[in-house]
Amino acid sequence: DVQLQASGGGLVQAGGSLRLSCAASGFSFDDYDIGWFRQAPGKAREGVSCISSSDGSTYYADSVKGRFTISSDNAKNTVFLQMNSLKPEDTAVYFCYLYQRGLQWWGQGTQVTVSS
Repeated sequence: DVQLQASGGGLVQAGGSLRLSCAASGFSFDDYDIGWFRQAPGKAREGVSCISSSDGSTYYADSVKGRFTISSDNAKNTVFLQMNSLKPEDTAVYFCYLYQRGLQWWGQGTQVTVSS
């Protein structure tokens, strides 16, 4: 079955960087959207970024534009989220998300904590 294995979270000071990785397996690596959601305490889960295999288009939430970059390595079935200039407001559990032909899957969350 589909598995999404997220890693790369951790504790970092404001202004620092982290790189999240999500290794995907168990599906046909085409015709899909993959990306990241996050959820902070007391907040609704929000979409952060995603990338489409159909045309390579990307999406970024306004709050992370210019700071985060999503990319994928099809040969390794892995998607990355490079997070730069991190702010305390970025503190959340980050979830890898996969959508393919009407089906969706969620990976385990990875904690990102940004201290001031």
